[in-house]
Amino acid sequence: MNTFPFDEIRIEDLEIFANHGVFPEENSLGQKFLISLSMYIDSRNAGKTDSLVCSVNYGEVSHFITEYTKSHPCKLIEAAAEQLAEALLLRYALLKGVTLELKKPWAPVGLPLKTVSVKITRLWHTAYIGLGSNLGDKKAYLDNAVKALDEIKGCHVVKVSSYHVTEPYGGVEQDDFLNACLILKTLLQPDELLDKLHEIERSAHRERFVRWGPRTLDLDILMYDDIVLGTDELIIPHAEMALRSFVLNPLREIAPNLIHPVLKKTVLQLADSLEQENDSSKNI
Repeated sequence: MNTFPFDEIRIEDLEIFANHGVFPEENSLGQKFLISLSMYIDSRNAGKTDSLVCSVNYGEVSHFITEYTKSHPCKLIEAAAEQLAEALLLRYALLKGVTLELKKPWAPVGLPLKTVSVKITRLWHTAYIGLGSNLGDKKAYLDNAVKALDEIKGCHVVKVSSYHVTEPYGGVEQDDFLNACLILKTLLQPDELLDKLHEIERSAHRERFVRWGPRTLDLDILMYDDIVLGTDELIIPHAEMALRSFVLNPLREIAPNLIHPVLKKTVLQLADSLEQENDSSKNI
């Protein structure tokens, strides 16, 4: 049964002779590998139109897998599977994700066995990123951050809000902020994405001396698919996003019907509720 809300095209036990392995003889002599692939797509248009351009050509994919596996030797089958899955997702735009199993029937373990294999699932994810700056050329910092995110391998900026001038948050006296939000399609896991955001901040000479203080660039993961995550390094959804108008206002421009997985309210509902609270406070 398909675990994902997508249709599935399968390639079963594609046989390839390649040079993956830790031992020198595996690298020099090569051996047989079997690759099975489930490709997750929306095949409804292909089914309605009977047109190959609306689907993924499994024959072409099989040839790509063969050529890629032969030309990208790895020591570990884990690395071979990871690299191949990423290559497939980057090459074929209609793919939502893949499950790939790489089997090694001639594994040199000195015992009778049928195969050793590794099986992985990799999907495209949707992340929602908050951006802010209140030092120097604020617009340039935000523009450069959007560009840098779009240039990361396995990332694509789908939509960017307008830039909002907002008052500083947290009580520290400082200049107004320029804030925005964007939708990011990504193959990166949350911790990997966070590392990339920190790299972009450092390239903008971001310094972390004062909490809620001035900064050249601030990048936050607001949401990531519909996951709920809490670690020492990262909390998703962002712990204070429902309290921050400078997050909710640009976010509702680009994702008004996005549902907060904990509060079970849309971004539009959260923004309207916060506006009402702020208006009530001003009238007291």
